Amino acid sequence: MKAEPTRSSGEPEVIEPVDAEARITELKNRHGRALFHFLLRLTHGERDLAEDLLQETLIRAWRNIDRVPVAEENSRRWLFIVARRIAIDAARSRQTRPAEVNLLDVELVSGPNPTTETVLAADAMRRAIRSLSREQRMILAELYLHGSSTKEAARRLGIPLGTVKSRTFYALRSLRDAVLCEGPGVQ
Repeated sequence: MKAEPTRSSGEPEVIEPVDAEARITELKNRHGRALFHFLLRLTHGERDLAEDLLQETLIRAWRNIDRVPVAEENSRRWLFIVARRIAIDAARSRQTRPAEVNLLDVELVSGPNPTTETVLAADAMRRAIRSLSREQRMILAELYLHGSSTKEAARRLGIPLGTVKSRTFYALRSLRDAVLCEGPGVQ
């Protein structure tokens, strides 16, 4: 059995790539299950999200393998701190994104025998879209008709990413409010 490398005071340990792979596998085997359950609690039981956060934690450990302490208790503490920070960042990221609102599928409206409700909903949607500014319509078209990501839309339209996100948020909110106020059955 190979002796664990020791660190002299102040000098970071240099780990060869082959050793790094073995080390990350060892960390995953020793602490992966506990980390997953910890992240599962932090994500309120969302298994997929907890798995994603665990994977991100292990990637961060792999990228910084020379900073992960060698002693088992210290490496465990390091992993849990990193996992907690990643979970906090993910939660903050989800809070800053605007809520997604599905736009009316135009193909459903042009079906063979549209009902009165469908026609009224399509008319309300058309009026709501016309009420948006040109910039908001361009962003929604880029995101929802062309299928671009926010980064791609920012690049294509030549505007900052934050502008794309805020215009999208306000455009979708305006559409939602307009459709809810003018939708079928609302008098």
